[in-house]
Amino acid sequence: MLTDESARKVIYTIMDMYPNAIPKMRYDDPFKLLMVVILSAQATDESVAKIRDALFKRYPNPQTVVNSSPEEIETYIKTVGLYRNKAKYIYKSSQQLLDHFNGKVPQTRKELLTLTGIGPKSANILLSVAFNEHAFAVDTHVARICRHHKIVEEKASVKEIEARVTELIPSDLWGRAHQSMISFGKEICTSRNPKCHEYPELYDGLKSVE
Repeated sequence: MLTDESARKVIYTIMDMYPNAIPKMRYDDPFKLLMVVILSAQATDESVAKIRDALFKRYPNPQTVVNSSPEEIETYIKTVGLYRNKAKYIYKSSQQLLDHFNGKVPQTRKELLTLTGIGPKSANILLSVAFNEHAFAVDTHVARICRHHKIVEEKASVKEIEARVTELIPSDLWGRAHQSMISFGKEICTSRNPKCHEYPELYDGLKSVE
């Protein structure tokens, strides 16, 4: 595993490579982002983008969801992986928003985690993207990068990865680091045939610790 200094250098180098990385998710308000986040689990951005507009038009707020049914929601999202479970999550979380949060998406991690279909990663995305709060989400790209580049141990958990990165860089950079890592993971540090070796600046002067 890299030293703190070396690990920090890798993160900052990735951020320098993608200085203008922004969320690919398009949404109009926190509720619509909530639906997109639920749909995005184990699904491609492209598959979600194809059904997003029709979904937003039919379900602009939690009340319209609750007035519907999971079965109807399925008809709008059936091309997305795990659509039956996700339809239930959207329906149940909408009911929870109406029952406990006056129909509004809550702005604290603790409250977000009470919503069906929202785990730590999704909660951090909502905090960072919808509310501009300091949060660092660990998705598959971030986890792969941190392990591949020895920022963490090979078997580090998602929780350990989040703790490590958030200790290494200031909180006001967490959101930017997450977005840069997503772009880096999609284009360079891919799951198959990564091209990281083509960028020597990622490795210059790095030191590791046992």
